[in-house]
Amino acid sequence: MYMKKKIAGFFIMMSFLGHAQVKEYRRLIDSISQAQWTKNNLNLDSLSDPKITAIKRNFADTIFLPKKVIESAIPNQIPVTPFGLVKYQSPKRWYFVGQNNLVFNQSSFMNWNAGGNNNIGVIGKINYNLSYKKNKHFLENIIQMGYGFVTTDGQPTKKTDDYLNLTTNYGYDIGKNYYLSSGVQFVSQFGPGYNYSATPDPKYDDRISKFMAPGYLNLGVGISYNPNENLQIIFRPINGRFTFVLDPQLQKAGKYGLLEDGQSVRTELGIRLNFIYRLNIYKDIYLDNQLNLFSNYLEHTERVNVLYNASLNFKFNKYITTVVNLDMLYDHYQIQKLQTKQTLGIGLIYNIGTQTIEKDNRKKVIKPIITK
Repeated sequence: MYMKKKIAGFFIMMSFLGHAQVKEYRRLIDSISQAQWTKNNLNLDSLSDPKITAIKRNFADTIFLPKKVIESAIPNQIPVTPFGLVKYQSPKRWYFVGQNNLVFNQSSFMNWNAGGNNNIGVIGKINYNLSYKKNKHFLENIIQMGYGFVTTDGQPTKKTDDYLNLTTNYGYDIGKNYYLSSGVQFVSQFGPGYNYSATPDPKYDDRISKFMAPGYLNLGVGISYNPNENLQIIFRPINGRFTFVLDPQLQKAGKYGLLEDGQSVRTELGIRLNFIYRLNIYKDIYLDNQLNLFSNYLEHTERVNVLYNASLNFKFNKYITTVVNLDMLYDHYQIQKLQTKQTLGIGLIYNIGTQTIEKDNRKKVIKPIITK
């Protein structure tokens, strides 16, 4: 009986010790869990007085939308070279852009001791470009026309400007901004022209020129270099030049290079060089330059025909501009002197057509934030 009590007491004591040890293990586990919770979760008491820490952002890269093609945008000025078109990556593209100019000059006098006659002058001009691009081929069509007159009290109306210029150029891209090139150019005028110094009040029989008297046709093949939108050089070692005088009265020996009376066409074969360059002088002020040189292989190669045109444009706003034009011509077979023509006026300008622009649309840039 005594032995049974001892055994029962031993088991009771062991049970008590085991329960105490389990409780100690649970307390240890709860302590570890509490430490993890405190470390990884917000201190709710601190929300009443939060502290904001700045996050440093580092734009390690930029993701932006693909380049957008802006169409039906009216250009500020007519491109002087086809560079923008030939660099366009679309497999097929028609391109049209045009500019219409109306230039005015006027003088008015009343009781002016120095004297003078009231006069008003107007010059209208158009410059259109219709071109086509497909793969490495491009076709450029240029239409340039102008006509002007001045009216003075007590005097007949006089012509101040008159030209018609139609050009078609074909090019094939051979790389590094070089193109195999061929082209056709037709140049003439609309109405009869007079020498007002010799005949102040001219009649039609006093005319010295008219439509197709003269008229010029150039046909040539060669190569062109167009490194940017403001420069183009065209070299055509084979170029036919035809001078037409279809007015019998003007078909006289020595007139416009005709070799004998009654001749209506003069044919020449030679080399032609054409420079086109635009100089941006200042914002909205630019100077367009064109220089054409031609030398005849068949006779007197040293007698080079020179035609230079400069157009200085001062643009005040979208619709108003001042234009100064200078034309210089030397043709030994017309007159062995330098011919010059200069015009100046303030005019209205209106552009039409479409312009294709490759543009990074930075307003739609997506910039991921990377924190350190």
